[in-house]
Amino acid sequence: MNIDDALQTFIAESRDLLREMEDALLRCEHSQLDPELVNALFRAAHTIKGSAGLFGLDHIVKFTHAAESVLDKVRSAELELGTELVAMLLESRDHISLLIDQVSAGSVVLTPDIEETSQRLIDQLFSHIGKTEGIQQPTTPVALPAEHPQGDRSESELWHLSLRFGADVLRSGMDPLSFLRYLSTLGHVEHIVTLPDAMPAESQMDPESCYLGFEVAFRSEANQDDINGVFDFVREDSQILILPPHSQLSDYFQLIESVPEDDERIGSILLKCGTLTPSELSSVQAMRHPSHAADTVSLVPLEMQKSNAQPAELKQVKENKSTDNRFIRVDAEKLDQLINLVGELIICGAGTGQIAKNAGIPELLESTSTLQRLVEEVRDSALNLRMVQIGSTFSRFQRVVRDVSLELGKEIELVVNGAETELDKTVVEKIGDPLTHLVRNAMDHGIEPADARREAGKPEKGTLRLNAYHDSGSIVIEVADDGRGLNRDRIFAKAVERGLISEGQTLSDREIYNLIFEAGFSTADQVSNLSGRGVGMDVVRRNIENLRGSVELESHEGVGTTVRIRLPLTLAIIDGFLVGVGDSAYVLPLEMVEECIELAAWDCQSDGKEYLKLRGEVLPYIRLHDYFSQAGQRAERESVVVVRYAGQKAGLVVDKLMGEFQTVIKRLGKVFSKTKDIGGFTILGSGDVALVLDVGGLLHQVEHEQMYPVPYNV
Repeated sequence: MNIDDALQTFIAESRDLLREMEDALLRCEHSQLDPELVNALFRAAHTIKGSAGLFGLDHIVKFTHAAESVLDKVRSAELELGTELVAMLLESRDHISLLIDQVSAGSVVLTPDIEETSQRLIDQLFSHIGKTEGIQQPTTPVALPAEHPQGDRSESELWHLSLRFGADVLRSGMDPLSFLRYLSTLGHVEHIVTLPDAMPAESQMDPESCYLGFEVAFRSEANQDDINGVFDFVREDSQILILPPHSQLSDYFQLIESVPEDDERIGSILLKCGTLTPSELSSVQAMRHPSHAADTVSLVPLEMQKSNAQPAELKQVKENKSTDNRFIRVDAEKLDQLINLVGELIICGAGTGQIAKNAGIPELLESTSTLQRLVEEVRDSALNLRMVQIGSTFSRFQRVVRDVSLELGKEIELVVNGAETELDKTVVEKIGDPLTHLVRNAMDHGIEPADARREAGKPEKGTLRLNAYHDSGSIVIEVADDGRGLNRDRIFAKAVERGLISEGQTLSDREIYNLIFEAGFSTADQVSNLSGRGVGMDVVRRNIENLRGSVELESHEGVGTTVRIRLPLTLAIIDGFLVGVGDSAYVLPLEMVEECIELAAWDCQSDGKEYLKLRGEVLPYIRLHDYFSQAGQRAERESVVVVRYAGQKAGLVVDKLMGEFQTVIKRLGKVFSKTKDIGGFTILGSGDVALVLDVGGLLHQVEHEQMYPVPYNV
């Protein structure tokens, strides 16, 4: 991996960590303090700081160090994580995100405004722990066993680090050299000696194991906690011994006794590094008395020097590392390319199946049947790679609700259901903006102020709900509030005023409510920072329709409003049901097909709208032959495909049923962009083109045309 690839990985992982920080901070604000959440916050800040140091991003290291220092005090219960501090840390988290975005844009030089903001936030962070930037805390003395005399102190102003990395460090995804590079962000490495003494014979060497050790002379004004923190992620698997400047000579005696190398060699290394003078080394060697040989106690390990590093936390770090190793990060473009190739494979497989069917060779038919089954499994596996939980999108609204509530002076609770529901990553990426507008609109216009809610007999705290679930091969996302609801008469009057409808026109409640999705439509009395300008709801509908979805609105005055978005699970490949109408073929999404029946077998009636009585249920139907003005005569025995969409059932009358078909959906050109009942096209095994029907758009279009008849034209 080159440096640019590594930097992009750092940016992506940092953004993931920042999302985790935001989620943890919001949970800390609204619930009892959980030590695991605090540890997660500290680890996220520490990881970003350490990784930024590897790339020389000193401004990110400097700022994140301030946030990390505050979180360290919270972790050790020296500082309370109250509402004010959570707000401060959220603002700091946003600033780190801004710094990461700058790096992503190719800029590592701070503008004066950003630099001023950084310094202001650093000062505020340090003020919470009673620390001024640049003034270091006293170093923590290393605990020594009572049986060893304290002796004189070393004259050296250098730190000495004795590092023996564990054999499994590389398997855990850690690079020993990265820790040494990161040290340079805290000071200057004066001297380093590499110790490959643990290296086995070539025949016994495991390329995945680490055999390295280092003795490092280090000059720094950092405190011991900062230097200790460099090795947080390897302290459990490695032997990390750190001596501060002017340590007692007995400390060096313990260091010599604790390392696996020959005593004389370690002594000469200490001389070479400059951490001991010859006379000081002689004093250390004079301590080596036979009586000490049997009961020598090693220098206190790094993990025991920090009182707030508890065994449970170390175990958690190890568990997190082992969990992270189960995942790999894949470029989205590579994933899209894989889906495209699978789509072409499906088309090619369909062609091969058609050839085998025409040839009538049994062995070839069996082989192509096996091939199609395997292709279907590959398709499902490839599509599953693109499926992500919508919970990651929902979680960002915790912050939106918090900030907007404060801005509006309202108390609003966000309730999330169905966060585990999965859908295509492309859909997830594009649904974020429409959802944001709907959430903000519900908080601004939907949920009333506290005094109005009291007068209406409601709880002062409003409730906003985000819900996701699967229905008939689609995913449904609901944004619901318990606010004032929509005023039907007011919307109708506004629509008449703007010329959208005539004054005497009769519309259902649903049709009137859906008028708010018209461009520029707004009933707000005043414009706010959030909404009221009449822009946004039409964009919401347009963006959702671009995803082959639909949006509908349900409202009860004084009770609340629910906006229901219905989206396809995937935009690429679906299981389809192929039907013939005249000389053409059409594809229906298989998940929406409930059953197929013969039209002549049921009692058909018409009173301006065709329908049949299906087992006691009235089922309206559409003749696709007439709807699409298809050339040729109808079939003598017509069939009805019963479909369900958004709780609505209808029948589609076709000439021929052609069976299931793996469908690779390809987009129509811009000339067909206004067509609401066609969702795309696909290529059949014969090479012919079949249109993919948008069932939701088709039913809506037919309902609209029955009220306002217009000729169908493509």
